[in-house]
Amino acid sequence: MALNNPYQAYQQNSVSTASPGELTLMLYNGCLKFIKQAKLAIQQEQIEERNINILKAQKIVQEFMVTLDMSQDISENMMSMYDYCRTRLIEANIKNDAAILQEVEEHITDFRDAWKQVVQLQRQQQFGQGGSA
Repeated sequence: MALNNPYQAYQQNSVSTASPGELTLMLYNGCLKFIKQAKLAIQQEQIEERNINILKAQKIVQEFMVTLDMSQDISENMMSMYDYCRTRLIEANIKNDAAILQEVEEHITDFRDAWKQVVQLQRQQQFGQGGSA
């Protein structure tokens, strides 16, 4: 199958070799992709497509909620924000409201950007400490 679809093979390899931090970053990016697709579906009046993409975004946010390490100080705040985003996604779907999706997209973008900084710092610490002599 890899020979027939090199892009799919690349994607599968990217996921299987990614660190937990990189996987989380991929989930944030996927959530943003689904929100953008849902906004486009609203513009094009594609109700089923909107619903499918909002549900995919919701599932990713729910995954963040389930896997949140509640032993960390910031976790309660993150849980509240994730729950808020999940609730707003439901509202956007019910009301067919692109403005609500835009709001959630901004929050998820902020989370993703902060997480990207964490991943970059981890890489610098991992590779920066071992390379100096």
